[in-house]
Amino acid sequence: MSAVLIDDAARARLIGRFGAVLAEPWCDGLPDLVARLSAKWGLTVRETRPGNTGRTLLCTGPGGDLQVLKLTPDPEVARLEFAGLRAWQGCWRAVQVLDTDLDAGAILLEGLVPGTELRGRPVPWPEIGALLAQLHSVALPSDLPPLTDRVSFMFDITERTVPGSAAEPYLTPGVLARARDRALALAADGPVAVVHGDLHPGNVLDAGPRRGPVAIDPRPSVGDPAFDLADWLYLPLAAGGTLDDGIEALRPHLPGLDAGRARAWCAALAPLAAHAPLRRGERTPFTDVLLEMAR
Repeated sequence: MSAVLIDDAARARLIGRFGAVLAEPWCDGLPDLVARLSAKWGLTVRETRPGNTGRTLLCTGPGGDLQVLKLTPDPEVARLEFAGLRAWQGCWRAVQVLDTDLDAGAILLEGLVPGTELRGRPVPWPEIGALLAQLHSVALPSDLPPLTDRVSFMFDITERTVPGSAAEPYLTPGVLARARDRALALAADGPVAVVHGDLHPGNVLDAGPRRGPVAIDPRPSVGDPAFDLADWLYLPLAAGGTLDDGIEALRPHLPGLDAGRARAWCAALAPLAAHAPLRRGERTPFTDVLLEMAR
């Protein structure tokens, strides 16, 4: 049975992200696009994976190996992701690019085996420290935007989706404006590195015992590398611990960790971390701590 390339839920998600004018014709033309790229690269589509900015297809390559075809309606999304992945070419802690058709919004990536997310698993702190250190150590490319752009985008999306949701009583305009100001101030200051921009446990995959955790799906920029720590430091907090628990777990494995800036980023991004559970109506001790941090 052939994979379903686009279902109603995926179509609705892409329309919500890109608007109907761009997303509708792209969804309608997706089978033809996949057929063309499959012929070009010798791919057989095995299954599809959801995504907020497009479709991810797990494929068998011409040599029988796993390859991943990422597609987006907006070629600029693909160009930005490729710019980050190109900066990490040769870094074994980042997924590697096999080929691109950027005008078509397509990136062909190596497959990672077993490829399971780190989400919901114990954090391998030594390996996460090594991953962060490698990603943040590469030369700065000239074609990546500043971290301030990424921060502004994240708050713009949140501010657009909070009104009318269950999160609205908690994520007030004042709370979000204060957090945005804090985050932009941090983004405009401090050390500079290539920042992944979306480095949560769902975007780190297990690539097996020899290679270990590998980062995927960057939203790259240039700025303070401590930005990439926040989603990891929230994990002990969500389990009933503290930010310091995460800092102390990571510190031995990440030389130069600036605990003060890491805490500041966690406070500045706290409303964004609370957004998804609050929208689902899930007010918990974790979201309460995040809201307190955002004051």
